[in-house]
Amino acid sequence: MKVATFIKPYEMRVTETEKSMIEESTDAVIRIVRACVCGSDLWWYRGISQKESGTFAGHEAIGIVEEVGSDVTNVKPGDFVVVPFTHGCGYCAACKAGFDGDCQNYKSGPVIGYQAEYLRYRNADWALVKIPGQPEDYSDDQLKSLLTLSDVMATGFHAAKTAEVKAGDTVVVMGDGAVGLCGIIGAKLLGAKRIIAMSKYPDRQALAKEFGATDIIEERGDDAVERVMEMTNQAGVDAILECVGTEQSVDTAIKIARPGAIVGRVGIPQKEEMNTNQLFFKNIGLRGGIASVTTFDKEILLDAVLSGQINPGKVFTQAFALNDIQAAYEAMDKRKAIKSLIVF
Repeated sequence: MKVATFIKPYEMRVTETEKSMIEESTDAVIRIVRACVCGSDLWWYRGISQKESGTFAGHEAIGIVEEVGSDVTNVKPGDFVVVPFTHGCGYCAACKAGFDGDCQNYKSGPVIGYQAEYLRYRNADWALVKIPGQPEDYSDDQLKSLLTLSDVMATGFHAAKTAEVKAGDTVVVMGDGAVGLCGIIGAKLLGAKRIIAMSKYPDRQALAKEFGATDIIEERGDDAVERVMEMTNQAGVDAILECVGTEQSVDTAIKIARPGAIVGRVGIPQKEEMNTNQLFFKNIGLRGGIASVTTFDKEILLDAVLSGQINPGKVFTQAFALNDIQAAYEAMDKRKAIKSLIVF
């Protein structure tokens, strides 16, 4: 089967490997229908983080169940499913508490990347999310939105949920990538009245407003802090969705928070240490982490997509075949695409 493979920074290639197969009784094999490139993939693509040459890529997909292990009963061959990156078991303490992104029974180790024709999926019985019908029952736009449920929409919603966004809140969303844009959708779903998006790029600003942003701020750092404080009469905001992960982004989030606000952090940390003194002195909470993909999909997000209440698939602004995987990565790296779709 064909699979997207990392060769070295700025070089992706499609290679051939043995087809994925069942290895444990809790596995399923998925035939991939749609996959995509994530902003986090750009870390190792750009050489910011290390990835071994020859490693398979991708962690977001929707597809058809082709085969299941003997302990898998909730999905069967032929089912159309969201394929979350989290592989939660559904019965450990973390999964039961609603944090399947931190499943305590997830077995780490190499798996074939999701940017492939087939995928071996762990903990398939609970973690896979069944979609009614078959792919041909949906439009291309609907398939795009369903694909976001494997990561980016759930991650954006996780930022809003952990920030405890509630009806009437004023919220700042930091980051105008796909996660940040989906965070705007998440904040609106939870009832935010005013959503301030920090964005420098006109195409992303337009999509942010379409998703529910009421205001746009282009400044960064202290200038951004000044603008937010002016807009809130020096009060600060009720919740911040931090979808970047840089030191500056976290610092800005803390400075614009009103006393008692919560920062929902889903941007992958880019620095190990952080001064937490300002959190203490302003009674600010800092929460977040790996998204609870299966939990949120089953609770709210799948129904919201199927009903047309939300359309997060609009974050996909360019589409590619698997054989064009290099172009898919280049489009995101050069900001020609907000998010690259891979069509099988």
